[in-house]
Amino acid sequence: MLLLGIDTSGKTASVSVYDTTKELFLAQTSIYTKMTHSQVILPLCKEVLAKSQLTLEDIDEIAVAVGPGSYTGLRIGISAVKALCFGLDCKCDGVSTLLAMAYNNISYKGNICAIMSARNDLVYTALFRSDGYSIECIEEEKIVSHSELAEILAFSGSETLLCGDGCMDFFMKYQSPLLILASPHLRLQNASGVCLAATCMEAISPSELEAKYLQKVKAEKDLEEKNNSK
Repeated sequence: MLLLGIDTSGKTASVSVYDTTKELFLAQTSIYTKMTHSQVILPLCKEVLAKSQLTLEDIDEIAVAVGPGSYTGLRIGISAVKALCFGLDCKCDGVSTLLAMAYNNISYKGNICAIMSARNDLVYTALFRSDGYSIECIEEEKIVSHSELAEILAFSGSETLLCGDGCMDFFMKYQSPLLILASPHLRLQNASGVCLAATCMEAISPSELEAKYLQKVKAEKDLEEKNNSK
């Protein structure tokens, strides 16, 4: 099966094409960009497919990061995948951004903690365990403070690999001998991890694809504040 992976959950826009039968990435690209993902993601898809000597019609399934992450970035990626899947009449996979980052580092045997900056001292995080071949979630996705995450990792008592755009700040703040930073090329979001995680999921129809923010979006917060003030 040919799987197209897309990640627009952060400042990195990333696209990969993965042959699941051969367990081979045919092409992949990631750009850390200040441009909006709406400007770059479809051109990146076109570029990656062209380099793979494929067309969209050759793709069997499309996987996309559904959050947590940038509200705008997630909506752009999910909307693009829905449109592509409806047009191609194919199914899709909604992959957790945190899980995808763990899959980027699947060759590490041990605990993997994905950390994404949220706001102030808060981070999106989840804790996983890898045996080098598969990933198991041992602490569900949540939004917590640095101190709360430090307690979770201390309680685990195990050496832990850190990844995500919030991992460097956390590492520098606590500098525990049990904490290890993922290599720079495996630290941030990457569509390759989205593809790998998708192979362990059941595909869904594009109408079922939804973002998972882990916290209320601004419009919801504004409405809640307005209702509470009445």
